[in-house]
Amino acid sequence: MNERSARGATAASPAGGAQPASVSTPLQRHIAQAIAAAGGWLPFDRFMALALYAPQGGYYARGDRQFGLGPASGSDFVTAPELSPYFGRALARQVAQWLDAAGADTVWEFGAGSGALAEQLLDALGERVRRYAIVDVSPALAARQRERLRRFGARVEWLAELPARLHGVVVGNEVLDAMPVQLLHWDGERWSERGVALDGERFVWADRPTGLRPPVDAHFVPGTVTELHRQACAFAATVAERLDRGAALFVDYGFPQAEYYHPQRTGGTLMCHRAHRADADPLADVGDKDITSHVDFTAIALAAQDAGADVLGYTSQARFLINCGLLDLLADADLRERANAQKLLTEHEMGELFKVLAFGRGIDVAPLGFAAGDRTHTL
Repeated sequence: MNERSARGATAASPAGGAQPASVSTPLQRHIAQAIAAAGGWLPFDRFMALALYAPQGGYYARGDRQFGLGPASGSDFVTAPELSPYFGRALARQVAQWLDAAGADTVWEFGAGSGALAEQLLDALGERVRRYAIVDVSPALAARQRERLRRFGARVEWLAELPARLHGVVVGNEVLDAMPVQLLHWDGERWSERGVALDGERFVWADRPTGLRPPVDAHFVPGTVTELHRQACAFAATVAERLDRGAALFVDYGFPQAEYYHPQRTGGTLMCHRAHRADADPLADVGDKDITSHVDFTAIALAAQDAGADVLGYTSQARFLINCGLLDLLADADLRERANAQKLLTEHEMGELFKVLAFGRGIDVAPLGFAAGDRTHTL
């Protein structure tokens, strides 16, 4: 099972309990200095951004191997492209359809990880893709990608930031969940924003009054902690604004808004991953593990729509891959390949929790991946 998806509807609340770790590494000292410079309190989205991406030792700034099939590989979690090459081969069929509809030959990938998905798409699409542009904020991961994709030569390039105009297809697998989130806490009477402070040499939780609110009205249980996805929404809006003609497709674990903010989800979805084990304490071992949150797909879809894009489809990963012909592609696969690919589809593995959302501009074609089982009406 994908360890990054192994958390239930009531994951443990990011509150006091276990003793937080002391500030001892260069990254942790850098964060401590940021807290001090901010007056003693740092909003969680800022803390999460530093923990994951700070050049002083952030999780994704390191040269470690984050992605792999199991702990024996030295990895922390597995993603769909790492699990089976048939993920990218099936996805390529949808990408090809949109490239044809847009009259384009360029693919952009955000957060390309180990480069596995890029390799699979380039192999499957062949000369159909003349340019494959990767935008990744991690120099360490970009170096790994360059090594893996060396055989494709000048067709692959790396960009430091989002291009001003996008004509083609944008893909992002498990990129939205890694974008920093704000935390809100409900005490039964008022909402507070949850941030991080210092207690001596330790990171601790600290709440401050806020005007922020969840996007739905519900009878939240006192003690509820939940997330807001402002950075992911801003990213989606920017992609939508810059789409000249083409489509953007994102695969991640998450829910529509009504499910995301259900009153029974009292602990939110924030979770950490290390050595294929999950925990709910982002203040411990900072820099040594991933921090992630499920995606509010309704918020992402609305952000793209408000920026002028059309929502092209929303469905489960299993339905999307079946629509793209995954079962036909597996006809000649051996038993082990079929077993790994099956994990992409089964409900208790990745098939149901992971969703696929697409939006676009100037695309006049019924998307192959959403031909059956489209759930856009649930957003």
